[in-house]
Amino acid sequence: MPEISDSQSLVNAVANAPQGLPVQEPRGHDEPSKPSPEGTREKPRSLWSDAWHDLSRKPMFYISGLLILFLIVISFWPGLIASGSPLACDLAKSQNGPTSGHPFGFDTQGCDVYTRTVYGARASVSVGIFSTLGVAVLGSVLGGLAGYFGGWWDAILSRISDIFFGIPILLGGVVFLSVVKGGTVTTVSVFMILLGWPQIARIARGAVITAKQQDYVQAARALGAGNARMLLRHIAPNALAPIIVVATIALGTYISLEATLSFLGVGLKPPAVSWGIDISQASNQIRNAPHMLLWPAGALSLTVLAFIMLGDAVRDALDPKLR
Repeated sequence: MPEISDSQSLVNAVANAPQGLPVQEPRGHDEPSKPSPEGTREKPRSLWSDAWHDLSRKPMFYISGLLILFLIVISFWPGLIASGSPLACDLAKSQNGPTSGHPFGFDTQGCDVYTRTVYGARASVSVGIFSTLGVAVLGSVLGGLAGYFGGWWDAILSRISDIFFGIPILLGGVVFLSVVKGGTVTTVSVFMILLGWPQIARIARGAVITAKQQDYVQAARALGAGNARMLLRHIAPNALAPIIVVATIALGTYISLEATLSFLGVGLKPPAVSWGIDISQASNQIRNAPHMLLWPAGALSLTVLAFIMLGDAVRDALDPKLR
């Protein structure tokens, strides 16, 4: 009989149990087995899951993320919060202050400052995103290959990157974009990619050199893994963290660089709508109509600050030394 057998087992367990130790009661036949707390081990989290767990507890991550999401939404669909065209101007309203339906006032040409500020996010954010993606891909590929293979490839890339590092990016932009006709988002993005890839390349090179010296990479090589499998399966996932951190912070830098070049008249050019163009046109009228400068400059500063805050949060989450 099962009841007698279970009772006898319990009596024997109590009688034979050492003094002071708890006794575990026998389980029924249909009760699932439960591992003891002493024998359970939590599965270790990966770098990315651990980073997300750390990010999810940072208010700065949510604040910057929501602001960036809002900027991306109005970049694709500015009509959601701004009616009318940013190129619709009325000289009779030149430099007028805020009125009903026009909370930011009007600029020198009589254009609505609010509408131009909203539409200006599209050009600035587009340049920042395209430039960052291009720099990250080009720099990661070149730097990763140089760090993995070394030798003459590494030597050539190092010397080329030294040459590009010697060119001030703002001066290079003035010279390069002055020669190229028609300042567009594509033109400005290509320039930033050409002068911005060496920084990511050096980061990627150092990360790959560090990763390929790890024991798991040596074990994969001993088991006969090819170069492609080594790079894509074992090295690349463990070398992406510093690249992502640098690229996230650099995105805000590229947005401010685009505004600076447009302010100097060599970046985006009218009829393009850009914060840099609006700041340039308002700089001469700061005493008469300060609202013309306040809103586009504030939008630019807030955008750059949001990306820098996001980059700092990602860096703190991905860098184990800062935890």
